[in-house]
Amino acid sequence: MRTSTSRRGRPGALWLGRGARLLGTVAVTFLGLLLVTFLIGRIVPVDPVLAVVGDRAPQSVYDRVYVELGLDRPLWEQFWMYLQKVATGDFGTSFLTKRPIVDDIARVFPATVELATVAIVIGTALGVPAGVWAAVRQGRLADQVVRVLGLVGYSAPIFWLGLLGLLVFYARLHWVAGPGRIDIAYEYAFTPQTGFYLWDTAVQGEWAAFRNVLSHLMLPAALLGYFSMAYISRMTRSFMLAELAQEYVITARVKGVPEWRIIWVHALRNAAVPLVTVIALSYAGLLEGSVLTETVFAWPGLGQYLTNSLQNADMNAVLGGTLVIGAIFVGLNLLSDLLYTLLDPRVRRRS
Repeated sequence: MRTSTSRRGRPGALWLGRGARLLGTVAVTFLGLLLVTFLIGRIVPVDPVLAVVGDRAPQSVYDRVYVELGLDRPLWEQFWMYLQKVATGDFGTSFLTKRPIVDDIARVFPATVELATVAIVIGTALGVPAGVWAAVRQGRLADQVVRVLGLVGYSAPIFWLGLLGLLVFYARLHWVAGPGRIDIAYEYAFTPQTGFYLWDTAVQGEWAAFRNVLSHLMLPAALLGYFSMAYISRMTRSFMLAELAQEYVITARVKGVPEWRIIWVHALRNAAVPLVTVIALSYAGLLEGSVLTETVFAWPGLGQYLTNSLQNADMNAVLGGTLVIGAIFVGLNLLSDLLYTLLDPRVRRRS
């Protein structure tokens, strides 16, 4: 009786313990992220006072702003003030746009999300089948082709591929639209309600504007999708090779199970468990690593916003954007861990 009672009470205690550990890990991670961004703002050789008042301001104005920014206080007190502001959603005001940084990020971030989402869909839709195909054809021509394509995707600089793509597909072949997110002729044809132009134009029935937005999106999304496909296909191949060498695959073949079912149902289902983490982290990398692509294609997203802020020494905006990117990584990593636990019952039993 005592054993059965403890077994009945154990799942609840396990979930409570897991939740407490999860919340503790997230809290410590965010605190470390805040500390790192705060120290970056103090280490970077940019005077925040000069960014506000300019280099021609009199010394009295400089000293007054220095005190108003709290730079005369001890470092620990400055960090505490920084924590309080971030906790209330206050990242400060951009010296470049003169608007709250939260508003600026909310304005530019949907463009980055739209670009990264289309890219990860392309990368996953092509990378997973390519990795499975390469694993099944290990050592053959198909395997070599997939590995070479992945190597090129890893090795070629993304800005070089972007410039080459613009030269070939935009300037010469005229298959896609050029830099930017939408042509000026369609900019006022719809109301940007969500910031996701594909969604907004489709919902409002502005199909000409939808096609124009899609034409601008295709080339940078395809390049980023190729970049993510290289990584996803490589990891899929490794996971599938490990699964195809398992005993359950040999047993299924002896029992006469069709080969397609062994590969696409049994082996791929088991390989999908660690693959979830790979795709989630690839998506996070696209959300924060599209700086060069957004610069080449003049894409008005978070990457271009950070680039302009760095060039103009707008450290408040840089730190705010860095904090958002770090939060995205933490959130997607947490989501991948939760999905990993849900998909793999062995992890739940060990927890």
